[in-house]
Amino acid sequence: MLTLPHRPARLCDGLSRRDWLTIGGLGAFGLTLPGLLRAAESPRPKKAKNVILLFLLGGPPQHETWDPKPDAPAEIRGDHGTIPTATPGLRIGETMAMTDRIAVLRAVETRDNAHSSSGYFLSTGVPHAPMSVENVRPAAPNDHPTIGAVARKFLPEVGGLPAAITLPEQAANDGNITWPGQDAGFLGRKFDPWLLTGDPSADLFRPEGMTPRADVPPNRLADRQALLARFDTAFAKLDSQASEHTARTQQAIDLIGSPAAKKAFDLNGESPKLRDRYGRTRFGQSCLLARRLIESGVRLVRVNWTRVDGAPNNGHWDTHASNSAGVKALMPVLDAAYTTLLDDLADRGLLDDTLVIWMGEMGRTPKLNGAGGRDHWGQVMSVALAGGGVRGGAVYGTSDKAAGYPIDGRVRPDDLTATIFHTLGIPPDAELHDTFARPIPATRGQPIRQLF
Repeated sequence: MLTLPHRPARLCDGLSRRDWLTIGGLGAFGLTLPGLLRAAESPRPKKAKNVILLFLLGGPPQHETWDPKPDAPAEIRGDHGTIPTATPGLRIGETMAMTDRIAVLRAVETRDNAHSSSGYFLSTGVPHAPMSVENVRPAAPNDHPTIGAVARKFLPEVGGLPAAITLPEQAANDGNITWPGQDAGFLGRKFDPWLLTGDPSADLFRPEGMTPRADVPPNRLADRQALLARFDTAFAKLDSQASEHTARTQQAIDLIGSPAAKKAFDLNGESPKLRDRYGRTRFGQSCLLARRLIESGVRLVRVNWTRVDGAPNNGHWDTHASNSAGVKALMPVLDAAYTTLLDDLADRGLLDDTLVIWMGEMGRTPKLNGAGGRDHWGQVMSVALAGGGVRGGAVYGTSDKAAGYPIDGRVRPDDLTATIFHTLGIPPDAELHDTFARPIPATRGQPIRQLF
């Protein structure tokens, strides 16, 4: 129902800091929500409280996006041109769009060259053991909770909606091999982020499992709930996992009956013109749905990239072949959704409260391969941030002449995790407990304070 993946992302199977350069101001994303926990004592954005994470499965190439190298040899720079931005001296790939709301990190590293294990690092802030292993599944010792699960543990639900939601599908490799690091791990299943699957670009969209079947009228559904409650009470005495099962069942029931959820999911309440600006694609409409969920009280929404039919490399950012054509096919879908999301939040006065993060799970190799593609590269990648008090029109961190390794301003996934918690008002050293009741900090990273 709510946790079954739908059309999973398909990827290949194996395979001295400098000062910020700042021009202009950056508004910041955001919403006004009740029930905030007290913020960490360390400085943090005055109002920021929400996060939208755009996770671009496959790993967009840094050369054709945020970190082009126009003076490098052709086998490094590729055949894309560059365009100037409002920030003097800052150029980005020719297919990109950048406003003074956006700050770019150019020296992010995972040192992991596999989708699933590097994706685990970015989803939890903890490196996978072992690193650079493809098609790994959720299992100990890699059972640290995903960022959304920590949000669910420390932040309240609003209007029947949880603090964290993932849509419109889980991240997975070919063969529907789901990445680890997307559930609550040792925190227990009751803290799993809700997974809402489906296609928001479809007519009369409703997340799968949200609407009762036609042959189950309200009185019959109520009878079933009462019978289920009796079974749950009986089995709770025998099964230690019964309480978690009961909690998840109640979540599904709450979602079906939640007025806030029904309102949030009704994309027909948006103007056709705005929906067109986002793009009538599964990813574009998922970004619009993310904005509506944030307005409805959800604190963290992760939007996973979904394949673009007919595009090279199965419509994902895993550009092992035809890198140039792949980027040119995918970027219009991404840019329409991303730039409209920023504008939409700003127009609604929500920019000061919500941090929007643009990232994948790795970068791409500095040199093009024989198929005109770029392979896996965890040594450096680019990440873009906007809103939530972030200073825009800025670049932090530098890569080398081939965009292959960090030179300064290095950032690791646990620092991104700490920045997300910082925005949500969760102290990075907030205490979690594993299955042995051992205390573990929510993250060992540090917020990127130069951002704010």
